[in-house]
Amino acid sequence: MTDRGRAALRQSADSLEIGPSAMRWRGGQLVIEIDEIASLPLIGRMRGRITLTPAMMTGSEVALTPEGTHVWRPFAPAAAIEVDLGRGQRWRGHGYFDANFGTRALEQDFATWSWGRFPVPGGAACFYDAVRADGSKLALGLQFDAQGAARRFAPPPEAALPRSLWALKRRTRADAGYRPRQVLAMLDAPFYNRAAVRTRIDGVETTGVHEALDLRRFASPWLKPMLAVRVPRRAGWRG
Repeated sequence: MTDRGRAALRQSADSLEIGPSAMRWRGGQLVIEIDEIASLPLIGRMRGRITLTPAMMTGSEVALTPEGTHVWRPFAPAAAIEVDLGRGQRWRGHGYFDANFGTRALEQDFATWSWGRFPVPGGAACFYDAVRADGSKLALGLQFDAQGAARRFAPPPEAALPRSLWALKRRTRADAGYRPRQVLAMLDAPFYNRAAVRTRIDGVETTGVHEALDLRRFASPWLKPMLAVRVPRRAGWRG
């Protein structure tokens, strides 16, 4: 990941290009072309393609704060995905496509949050739990059917996951009495963790993507130099 200046941005109705990488809609598929330099510990060129084919699309969006300063958009809650990064690094399976938008810095409005998206019969279930900076809480359960229609539902009880390698607190949702567990580590940072988690929802066991975010850690001054190493800035760009 690289932070780039405004000159690196090129946008149209069907494409978004940032530096040498791009996302484009082609025939109902989202095609993501990656051309970047990988950071520590494996420095080197990273090139490849990700192709996402939505199983359904939705126009739903959720305001994460009462003022609407942050919005979550689950564009494709369920999708087929193919990844090809070359050198034998290929994968295909079940995926999704979503995004967050905001008019304020995340650390201004949130202390922590956890999020999860899990395949369920006929669609997908998403959970968004957050503690806002003012101490108020968000506890959202959202389920999507095969056509992309969304309905809110009462999420199952919160359940603790083991702390991450950086001792980040993690919680998800699970049927009462069920102990969810991590089945695959994806990303571990001092303020952020992403993993594949096994849980049970309405009696059905399912494996989905879970993330935990601590914005208090993110805002701490000791963390900023670490981010500069992992996410370099390139103000200039000549394509």
